[in-house]
Amino acid sequence: MLLGLWPLIEADLHSEYGIDVGDGILRERTWRWFQARVLGLLSADSRLRRHFAPPPDDKTRKARR
Repeated sequence: MLLGLWPLIEADLHSEYGIDVGDGILRERTWRWFQARVLGLLSADSRLRRHFAPPPDDKTRKARR
């Protein structure tokens, strides 16, 4: 479940969008707004994306060449 990865999501929201969830902004926004940003994190070079699709190991890349 994505919300189990909240520390990654929180850090990525701040680094990618400048959103500080500690200031209560999520209470003022819709679920759709939040969902769009989380889905955006999955398509950006973010911690969340790397959790689900880690970059290949350097050794693996060199062996495939």
